[in-house]
Amino acid sequence: YEQAYELPSAAEVAKLLNAILDAGVNYIDTAPAYGLSEERIGDALADRKTAFILSTKVGERFEDGQSTYDYSESGVRESIDRSRERLKVDVLDLVFVHSHGEDMRILNETDVVGTLRSLREAGRIRAIGFSGKTVEGAQAALDWADAIMVEYHLDDHSHEAVITQAADHGVGVVVKKGLASGRLAPREAIEFVLSNPGVTSLIIGGLNLEHVTANLETARRIKPHQ
Repeated sequence: YEQAYELPSAAEVAKLLNAILDAGVNYIDTAPAYGLSEERIGDALADRKTAFILSTKVGERFEDGQSTYDYSESGVRESIDRSRERLKVDVLDLVFVHSHGEDMRILNETDVVGTLRSLREAGRIRAIGFSGKTVEGAQAALDWADAIMVEYHLDDHSHEAVITQAADHGVGVVVKKGLASGRLAPREAIEFVLSNPGVTSLIIGGLNLEHVTANLETARRIKPHQ
């Protein structure tokens, strides 16, 4: 991000999360790599589990200022158990593979996809997907994923074709960094992303409720029924 920012307190997080649900947001994304995010979501929204869809990830952890990656079966299963505990849920709605950039190696040379498919079949996860860095990785994931997460914005159209392919496969598309990590004007950026009929959801971070609700109103003008 272009500017640093102060992290909110647990009380501020709880107030913001409940307010955005009240405003109509019904999808929240997190990951073990996002610091205290899972724990705080679990604490703040423990009584509102049916009010939204929640996605988290496996493969990356961030501790002591450093990321570590584990796509092994044991690592994935341990990550899922930790996420369920922190989020205070028995079944996770959607779990993405959190790629470190070597998408095809992760998909072809590790246990992560097979393990997630097994956990989905066992009822521990409702849906699985891939959050990658490359078009090749996103395309490869269409054979098994319920959803893909891709970077797509006014300055980066590289995933445009795979978004269309995903829609043709019945695979959901969640867009990350739609505002180019805060470098694009929100209104134009949101309109661009959500005007693509293949896009299912757009993730936008925010610490200011007024900004979040303004972005939500822009999104509703483009896709009023979602």
